[in-house]
Amino acid sequence: MIVDERMEIFIDSMDKGNTPFLDELEKYALQTQVPIIRRSTQQLLKFLMASAKPKRILEVGTAIGFSALLMSEYGPEGCHITTIEKYEKRIPQARKNFARAGKAEAITLLEGDAAELLPTLQESYDMIFMDAAKGQYIHFLPDILRLLDFGGILVSDNVLQDGDVIESRFAVTRRNRTIHTRMRDYLFELSHNPGLQTVILPVGDGVTLSVKK
Repeated sequence: MIVDERMEIFIDSMDKGNTPFLDELEKYALQTQVPIIRRSTQQLLKFLMASAKPKRILEVGTAIGFSALLMSEYGPEGCHITTIEKYEKRIPQARKNFARAGKAEAITLLEGDAAELLPTLQESYDMIFMDAAKGQYIHFLPDILRLLDFGGILVSDNVLQDGDVIESRFAVTRRNRTIHTRMRDYLFELSHNPGLQTVILPVGDGVTLSVKK
């Protein structure tokens, strides 16, 4: 927990909700323990869709398609999303959800490992949403920055690891130490890269917003 639980509940209570289909999909995800973006992160993405109005979005980490559908629903007219997913069990679920929501033409799902797919992409994007394996963010970053338009926004989710990122490397469990180190490296690179302007927000499980200068 990054912020006080009562405060988080209060902030979430201000959310006016999503479309019925997204609410249904969120309920399914919570019941089946499929990880999706938290309510406060949903609010942030909807704000960015309304303010930045990105037309070309790349998402790394599809799961069952919830965040891609949310961005497509609340994005500007003509918005197109390319999303990458390697977990074979989730891919047909995501495709089914895109079709059910009438978004099959607005969302392109690329199947495979982002480490292999990102270097093959050539299109530039107005916004990139990183929501994949946290330990891989630092490895994806060179291609992510190559693909991000100047003035484009990089949104990285789950960067504070439920607060563990502030702990000593030896205070976290041994199996999480590599992820802990890589996330600290990622945050340092985002914050100190001269080509980026970055803010770290205690939203959800931690979100960074980076603008390519």
